[in-house]
Order: sequence, then C-alpha cells, then structure tokens
Amino acid sequence: MGGLDILVNNAGAIVVGSVEETSDEDWSRVTEINMTGTFLVSRTAIPALRRSGGGSIVNIGSYLGIAGRRQRAAYCAAKAGVAGLTRAMALDHAPDKIRVNCICPAMIETEMATQSLSKAADPEAARRLRIAEIPLGRLGKPEDVAFMAVYLASDESSWVTGVSFPLDGGQTAY
Repeated sequence: MGGLDILVNNAGAIVVGSVEETSDEDWSRVTEINMTGTFLVSRTAIPALRRSGGGSIVNIGSYLGIAGRRQRAAYCAAKAGVAGLTRAMALDHAPDKIRVNCICPAMIETEMATQSLSKAADPEAARRLRIAEIPLGRLGKPEDVAFMAVYLASDESSWVTGVSFPLDGGQTAY
C-alpha cells in the first residue's frame, strides 16, 4: 500500500495495588505491556515511517500517566512512562517528519473497564462512583478515543507533536 504512515500503540494491562502490594511479576507484566510494548513496536515502525516520508505515531496512555490514583502504582508508572517516551520520540523524530502524540483517556467502556468494575463488591455502585468523579458525568466511549486518534493521525494535526492529551471528561481538571 505504499508504506507505513500511521502507528497506533494501544495496549493495556492493569494491576490493583500499592508499591508494597505489587509483586515483581505484576510490576514487570504491567510495565512490559504498557510501556516496553510501545517502545518495541515504535522502534520497529520508525524506519518504515521514515521511508514513507514521515507520519504519525499515536500512543494510547492514560490519564493515570498524568494524575495518580490510589492502588494503581504499576499502572500509573507505566503510563507516565508512555507519556515521557512520547515527548522524547517527538523530539528525536521531528526531523524525520514523524509526529508522536499520546491520548490519555480516563475509564473507557471497554472489556478491561468492565472486568475492573466487576471485581468490586458492588460493581454497579463502583460504576456509579467512577462516573461521579467525571465532570461530564459519563464514562468514555471507544469512539471518543477513536475520533482523537483519527485527528492525531491526520494532516489536520500536522503541527502537533509531543503532546499528551487528557481525554477524561474533565477528570484531570480538578
């Protein structure tokens, strides 16, 4: 199809726990999937993007890479790493006309979110509590993330690089 123009790094794993409660195995799994995976796929794709004359890398991070949350030590660290990696890659590859940005969603109605909420003693109460934390009053939809990714992959964002965008219904505005 003429080369590679767009890469979306979208992988996620979460473990609930503080630093004390997180095992070495859980720490490694969460950081490998969330951060190292983004690094490895990007490293593989960058030569092809360069050969195409540039392009866009869209990393999917989390608002927890910008703000913290109790009992999410490994996940917060890994997603903050994705945000930092995004900035470094944006600077390193701007001369190659490769833009690199990061979308940082809050809880999106996905299988991962459903599984997370289902572990609560009262899943419906947990869902209501999470929604109450969001100023716009709803969980995000996969389409919300998709629309932002399309924008960041498109020529309409040709002067945007190195940015981590909260996509959180206002949650990080507190």
